[in-house]
Amino acid sequence: MATNNATAAPVCPAPMKVTSNGAFQKEDPLDFALPLLIVQIILVVTLSRVLAFLLRPLRQPRVIAEIIGGILLGPSALGRNKEFLNKIFPKRSLTVLDTFANIGLLFFLFLVGLELDLRAIRRTGKKALVISIAGIALPFALGIGTSFVLRSTVNKGVGELVFHVFMGVSLSITAFPVLARILAELKLLTTDVGRIAMSAAAVDDVVAWVLLALAVALTGSNNSPLISVWVLLCGAAFILMAIFVLKPILAMMARRSPEGEPVKELYICITLSLVLVASFVTDTIGIHSLFGAFVVGILVPKDGPFAGVLIEKIEDLVSGLFLPLFFASSGLKTNVATIKGGQSWGLLVLVIFNACFGKIVGIVSVSMIFKVPFREALTLGFLMNTKGLVELIVLNIGKDRKVLNDQSFAIMVLMALFTTFITTPIVMAIYKPARKGGKPYKHRRIQRKDLDTELRILACFHSTRNIPTLINLMESSRGIRKRGHLCVYAMHLMELSERSSAISMVHKARKNGLPFWNKKREDQDRMVIAFEAYQQLSSVTVRPMTAISALSTIHEDICTSADRKQAALILLPFHKHQRLDGSMESLGHSFHLVNQRVLQRGPCSVGILVDRGLGGTTQVVASEVSYWVVVPFFGGQDDRESLAYGMRMAEHPGIKLTFLKFSITGDIIAEATADELDKDNEIVTEFVSLSKSNESIKREERKVESKEDIIGALKSLSKANLFLVGRNSPTMPLMETSTDCPELGYVGCYLASSEFSSTSSILVIQQYDPSKCIVEQAQYETSEVADSTLQSAV
Repeated sequence: MATNNATAAPVCPAPMKVTSNGAFQKEDPLDFALPLLIVQIILVVTLSRVLAFLLRPLRQPRVIAEIIGGILLGPSALGRNKEFLNKIFPKRSLTVLDTFANIGLLFFLFLVGLELDLRAIRRTGKKALVISIAGIALPFALGIGTSFVLRSTVNKGVGELVFHVFMGVSLSITAFPVLARILAELKLLTTDVGRIAMSAAAVDDVVAWVLLALAVALTGSNNSPLISVWVLLCGAAFILMAIFVLKPILAMMARRSPEGEPVKELYICITLSLVLVASFVTDTIGIHSLFGAFVVGILVPKDGPFAGVLIEKIEDLVSGLFLPLFFASSGLKTNVATIKGGQSWGLLVLVIFNACFGKIVGIVSVSMIFKVPFREALTLGFLMNTKGLVELIVLNIGKDRKVLNDQSFAIMVLMALFTTFITTPIVMAIYKPARKGGKPYKHRRIQRKDLDTELRILACFHSTRNIPTLINLMESSRGIRKRGHLCVYAMHLMELSERSSAISMVHKARKNGLPFWNKKREDQDRMVIAFEAYQQLSSVTVRPMTAISALSTIHEDICTSADRKQAALILLPFHKHQRLDGSMESLGHSFHLVNQRVLQRGPCSVGILVDRGLGGTTQVVASEVSYWVVVPFFGGQDDRESLAYGMRMAEHPGIKLTFLKFSITGDIIAEATADELDKDNEIVTEFVSLSKSNESIKREERKVESKEDIIGALKSLSKANLFLVGRNSPTMPLMETSTDCPELGYVGCYLASSEFSSTSSILVIQQYDPSKCIVEQAQYETSEVADSTLQSAV
């Protein structure tokens, strides 16, 4: 007969139910899987975003905030409170959390594969390839050396070979996506350092995955070397199957998704299903499910809209919600408290030193052989020492496969965090490339003595919406002079975000170079095609460009490019666009600030274009151009610049120009200086001389005594297609209420208001003032004197 005193077997806790019956049924929602997961996601995402905001002044990549957020939620900080840990992250909920985290990780690695273009890696130059190999070999060797120390102290009992490989891989990895964002943030993408770093990091990324596959194949509960051989052979067979079976399927779907047509939902569904199938196969083989997703991403054709649509469909959900769960999962495994005592902290210092020493010394020494300057070589070494998501993936696989214990895992996580954190401040301290690199030049204004010189315009746009008006404005501005022709640099302004697709834009900027353009373009960008088509049909030289940066700093790209291209005018789109009902809708305050910063720091004249459909929504051919342009003239340097631009436009046979000169009596404006009046009279005299030989030019003069007279005079011309106005016209405010657009000036604000017109476009121009820069003032005045002397001699 069995005794009742026998020791009872331990009872496993019942699995969590999915949903609760509600608080009114006296059930705690946090005892159920779905409500608890929702709370975990909200907590993780909120904490990571708050930390990212706090670290923004330090210009740290978001991955730093996500790693720190995960550590804070774990047993190192908040998790030290057992009540919090058992309530929010109980052990029985971790399986669900890890599952969602790994699903997000699967699709994120698919996105990384989509961003990685193997053709670019194959084109990697010898210098970048050798530097990449040096940046892998020495850290890998030091990683193996470090593994001997760790294995004899804090990581005893683990397999020798597999631990050596894992440590070597951990120290030799470079985080390609994180590096790309750091380079973009510091505006180093188009420098020699940036180009080498991107090429070398792309090679590192692929090599790291190959080494990680080897390390994973060597792990497992079965110690037989034959098992590892079978895993590697099956992994190789999977890659061959993917190349010869999956790649043709993906290529077929990409071919059937032409530019300009929506990608079929079926193709999206099939591709995402193939990601899951490939992940299942690689997990079954024993490598890791992530490899299957990464391989499928690499095999998706990069040409055409197919890859872009895939990224657009999934990146926000994956990067915004699911991926932070992986960092939380990693943080819950990280217990910094296990690093205690002199030995443990000494090992942490050793690991960090070897990681930095291996990367930096290996890369600097090889770079010096290729005659890279020491400062640039040192910068390259620190940049290539960047860790990130792939590093955490390696460490988590090692933790799950029992290769790393709690203490060694915490040491390696802190190493990854430290090496990435120091990258930005150190690079900013040791490497400061000259941003002004352009040669000094004279023609920084439209108004000039020599009218036969080339007019260069940097025309910026945000989207296809701005292109027809820009092209029609270019056509109207091209003039008839044979020597003084028009050269336009059409710059597409693209915001660099934290999305994974930003890496694609980084690739584009890197391929374009600092001038941001390339004659041999492989991508058939619709915007580029529009400008190139116009160039073929006209005598205007058009060079498409791309500026990719955060909106808070993109004005630096605009000003630097204008200086290097020796532009006389920067054209900026107004931060508001017109809706169908005629009202103006803002694109955002960030775009507003971009225009204000360029006005403050522009190296030449600046114009802001309020687009109300100049010529309609399509490009107008030269023979059909028929615009009425009005130049209101109050006096001052900005009005003179506007008149100079109008006089150039008047050379086009399809332009009718009206010059409206205001003679103001009374005290409604301050009196101009004698010097300003002389300059005003000089350009008016030039205009009168031009009008005598051009019947399409009309001159009107209005005597006004109040702002009502000014408004009445302007309204009489409200049917005009385009107004050219000076930003700082010496007049009084024409609006009853204060404006939120001081960059347009008093006249521009009124013309842009809905009470004036809904059909007239406005170009507000600010003339370049060399007195803002002493060096440029001296150079400008010297050029003017030389020019005057030459003309006198002639």
